[in-house]
Amino acid sequence: MQLTNFDISVFLRDYWQRKPLVIRNPWASWINPLDPDELAGLACEEGIEARLVRDTGTNWQAEFGPFQESRFARPDKHPWTLLVQAVDHHVPDVAALIEPFRFIPNWRIDDVMVSYATDGGGVGPHFDRYDVFLIQGLGKRRWQVGAACDATSALVPHDDLCLLANFEAVDEWLLEPGDMLYLPPGIAHNGVAQGDDCMTYSIGFRAPSRTELIAHWSDHLLGKAQEDDRYVDPALHEPDNPGEISQEAIAGLHAMIMAEMRDTNAFARWFGTYNSARKYPDIDWRPQAPLDVEHLRQGLADNVPLLRNPASRFSFVRQQAQTVLLFVDGQCFECAGDTAAFAEQLCGKYPVVADPLLRQSGPIMELITRLFNQGSVAFVHED
Repeated sequence: MQLTNFDISVFLRDYWQRKPLVIRNPWASWINPLDPDELAGLACEEGIEARLVRDTGTNWQAEFGPFQESRFARPDKHPWTLLVQAVDHHVPDVAALIEPFRFIPNWRIDDVMVSYATDGGGVGPHFDRYDVFLIQGLGKRRWQVGAACDATSALVPHDDLCLLANFEAVDEWLLEPGDMLYLPPGIAHNGVAQGDDCMTYSIGFRAPSRTELIAHWSDHLLGKAQEDDRYVDPALHEPDNPGEISQEAIAGLHAMIMAEMRDTNAFARWFGTYNSARKYPDIDWRPQAPLDVEHLRQGLADNVPLLRNPASRFSFVRQQAQTVLLFVDGQCFECAGDTAAFAEQLCGKYPVVADPLLRQSGPIMELITRLFNQGSVAFVHED
């Protein structure tokens, strides 16, 4: 799918992380990529994150999957919404919805959550801490947006849902199939299905918090620290008062910490590995039987396109000239020369067809083999 009549530069300049925007059916031809029954089927599978939210009129209830098929067979007098996370990992047509949004860097993209709601269904007024595009796939949904929220905004006491205690709409729109609503982080919003068979696709973006970065970066540094790496003061002088912690001592202690924290190259290597880790690492995407370089070379010789696993995360950081660090599924691959150029192509172009020169490169073939055997890439004809 491709976006038409959508000016990326204007959007990034005037709306991205600034204010909401309704985009009326910007697709050349909108086709709902997933059947409601297929979504319900995914919600019944082990290892897939799913929840069911019901509005009883007096309170909100949340149930968590996997669900029994019979759960969706019986009627319910209360409006309800089924939400399934990371559907793009399992349904190629849903994964294709991400492609038009590649004007946002890969490392910022999270996943596609899909919801199905009965008439009046929703998840209540709330706000997200990340950017999101809400695409109406089937049926109609009325969206209301309110003021900007933050950690001080009052919430309804609830163990499983983060619902705003005070929501006042400042604008609203009715979205029909193919229509899209962009919401920046922190904007209060409430979506309610207008009629049955309402499906919405939520393309969410990652936004690591300062506390998350500090905590995980520090954990990484602690894991490498040596017990013998300690404070020293060979130029110590007798103090005027033994109770004082001198400015020299404070500076030395602070420098011990900041010397590691300020290493930009080390941070880039860590962040690429951390950020590219799979969202659901317990799911094993490896092929049933690993292949060696020669078998893969034969496959590429047939000009079979190489596809990224939708559940995998690809990104790279440029180093010196013609050198990049490629990050895939929490692994770092140091690439130079032609292999670096191929790594960049693999992160950006989709799909990739290896030309004869690439197939003759030992380092490139070794990289493809490692990615294939860890389940990060596959040939089109592979399941």
